[in-house]
Amino acid sequence: MAELPQHVAIIMDGNGRWARSRGMPRVAGHRASVKVVRKIVEACAEHRLRYLTLFAFSSENWRRPPDEVGMLMGLFLDALVREVADLHRNQVRLRFIGDRESLGQELRQRMRDAEALTGANGGLELLVAVAYGGRWDIAQACRSLAAEAAAGNLAAADITETHIGARLALAGIPDPDLLIRTGGEQRISNFLLWNLAYTELYFSEALWPEFSPAHLKTALEHYALRERRFGKTSAQVGAKADA
Repeated sequence: MAELPQHVAIIMDGNGRWARSRGMPRVAGHRASVKVVRKIVEACAEHRLRYLTLFAFSSENWRRPPDEVGMLMGLFLDALVREVADLHRNQVRLRFIGDRESLGQELRQRMRDAEALTGANGGLELLVAVAYGGRWDIAQACRSLAAEAAAGNLAAADITETHIGARLALAGIPDPDLLIRTGGEQRISNFLLWNLAYTELYFSEALWPEFSPAHLKTALEHYALRERRFGKTSAQVGAKADA
């Protein structure tokens, strides 16, 4: 395959519609999605991608019915307990991004334990966005900078994009090269708003429980055909490639 992205982000959409189309409760779609996550993580590792970021639960998802939110949190906790040992054996480094203070104490502890267990692994870095929102991310970065400025450690006039980026959830990690959204919708839904500025977008009609390593391969092939200019002209990009 031609050029591969270093960092892929995925909005996993379509669990509820998948279940509804089969006359099943929404929880069945969410349970099916866990198996797909495992397959896609394995496929990303096989493709030797460096980073994979999954949008598991957004800050807006708290608006869903309480019973569904509770079910999602329980399912996430169960999956974390069940999968972390396999991730560790396969050298996957697991990290979580999002507003942890909005989560339950047991879940926060399990997340810390998983990060500690896998922290030294050198394989695929798997970032899971939980209780995450792009606007929340930018706001918390701004609060951090405001506090530093108020303490006299940073002049407001000196704040740059680099300062903001260093306080975002993905600080120290390259921005996603490719965003995949399943389920047929074509929007980014408040996900990584800052970091997706120059990301290539790929929208799949497959609902997440149907998404397979073959679908991923197709998305990667589409990415390889893109010309990433970052504001430059095609001639400039071509000249750099020939240098």
